[in-house]
Amino acid sequence: MYRHIRKQLDGLLRPAREPRGSCSSGSEHVPEFEVHRHIRLLTFNIQVGINTSSYRHYLTRSWQHFLPHRNRIENLDRIATLLRNYDVVALQECDGGSLRSAYINQVQYLAEAAGIPYWYQQLNRNLGQIAQHSNGLLSRYRPLDVTEHKLPGLIPGRGAIIARYGSEDDPLVLVMMHLSLSRAAQQRQLGYIRELIGDYQHVVLMGDMNNHAEELLTQTPLKETNLIPLPDTAHSFPSWRPEKALDHILVSPSLEIRRSEVVSYPMSDHLPIAMDVALPKGYLETF
Repeated sequence: MYRHIRKQLDGLLRPAREPRGSCSSGSEHVPEFEVHRHIRLLTFNIQVGINTSSYRHYLTRSWQHFLPHRNRIENLDRIATLLRNYDVVALQECDGGSLRSAYINQVQYLAEAAGIPYWYQQLNRNLGQIAQHSNGLLSRYRPLDVTEHKLPGLIPGRGAIIARYGSEDDPLVLVMMHLSLSRAAQQRQLGYIRELIGDYQHVVLMGDMNNHAEELLTQTPLKETNLIPLPDTAHSFPSWRPEKALDHILVSPSLEIRRSEVVSYPMSDHLPIAMDVALPKGYLETF
């Protein structure tokens, strides 16, 4: 399907139509969760497919946040090449199908281009034909269920996706999010997230959290958890000269971290974060 979409871009834009809201792929062809394997995770703020490699691009390429650009689809294809290497991907700053993306649902496009069978789009801020601000989940495994949550904040438009895998009684819970910039809003949002994950043993929080791990885990409601962060040196922003650790994968102690890294793949103003995790042996024996 994504190749068909690319052909349609030869005329720059397809005829305008109503942008899509929250939606997901069917799950009939999605494999069951394979708990005996390690799980390759990735979180990536794709900045709606804009390739920003300098502070000046925030000005000179700002129009791409409102209007389509021919190179955007090439950027998405390059991102899809990276995504093929992972099992579960959390995406932030996607467009769900508006003028600026040539009416392409970027979550669906990346899933199909990367050959990942399950995708879910969360529409957080609907600006009609102008923009469809969204988060996305891509998964090679069939989740038990997927729920979306609107995060609290003075300015609406931030959200989280929760996907549960494995055992209904003791699931692996993945929470994908994009937090607000303000510390006050982050406090409320992480308090909300803390309530959602409180009853689970195997938890992964992943996404653009707009803050450093030390503050997140000591100065917010996450201090009540025992989540393990990446090293302090895992800087992901800005992509051309990483100085800040704003993107994170935080995991429960029950999950074995086999590998974690900031991926040197500058296709956005953020670098992606990757982690391989394995479930504990006791958990595997329940299947």
